[in-house]
Amino acid sequence: MGDMVIVAYQPKPGGADALLALTKTHVPRLRALGLATDRPTLAMSNRDGVVIEVFEWAEGAIARAHHHPDVMAMWADYDACCTYTPLRELPEASDLFAQFKPIEL
Repeated sequence: MGDMVIVAYQPKPGGADALLALTKTHVPRLRALGLATDRPTLAMSNRDGVVIEVFEWAEGAIARAHHHPDVMAMWADYDACCTYTPLRELPEASDLFAQFKPIEL
């Protein structure tokens, strides 16, 4: 087993479409590199347009990803269209049942 992660991406102005496109290809690209498991991925957005993604890294893959040129290039694409947001900063984080809009992958 690997590590489950939940990550939130705040689109930069004008970056929402690029972020959505990246979200749809992110985990399949990691899987092709042997860095993510086949566990189903979840993607959703909050009422402010923040994209939340839940996926599982393969065992030991997080450390390997930081040295993989394809991953570094993908992360540069993310940096161009969004910023990373701590989950605690999402308004929904204070709700007993946080609700989000699903994103079809």
